[in-house]
Amino acid sequence: MNCEIEHIYISPEHNYVGHHGMDPGQNPSIAKEQVTLIAGRGIEGDRYAKRDPGHPKQITFFNMDVVDMLAKHWEKPVQPQAVRRNVFIRGVDLPSLVGKKFVLQGIEFEAVDPCPPCVWMDEAVGSGTLKLLAGNGGLRAKIITDGTLSTGPASLEILPEGDVT
Repeated sequence: MNCEIEHIYISPEHNYVGHHGMDPGQNPSIAKEQVTLIAGRGIEGDRYAKRDPGHPKQITFFNMDVVDMLAKHWEKPVQPQAVRRNVFIRGVDLPSLVGKKFVLQGIEFEAVDPCPPCVWMDEAVGSGTLKLLAGNGGLRAKIITDGTLSTGPASLEILPEGDVT
């Protein structure tokens, strides 16, 4: 299926994880046109690539249609980086990928689970965002093969069960 990677962000440190009961961190989401993906780890330079190999939060995808929905609801632009996900994509039904392997720009991924929105979304985007994002918080995936991911037009192929490239 044809799709579009509209934005890619990394952040070297967490702003919300581990900050319960405290102010969020001030680490920026850094926009990238191209990133290096490390199989079993994450995106080079991103906070989640520092975790032990094999963890399930190697990369997160978020649907741009949901960003559009938030902007319409709040009647103001919503910056994608506010939701602290990595890859903002249009033209893919992310929830339908859970439990499947897929190839995007020649890189193989395994869609692990939905990425639930957290309570910080209300602070980062607007009060009530947590509720609005129920079922639409994004997608966590494991990176199966190394590669370079870039913004722009792309093609996503869902692999048959058991198929590994």
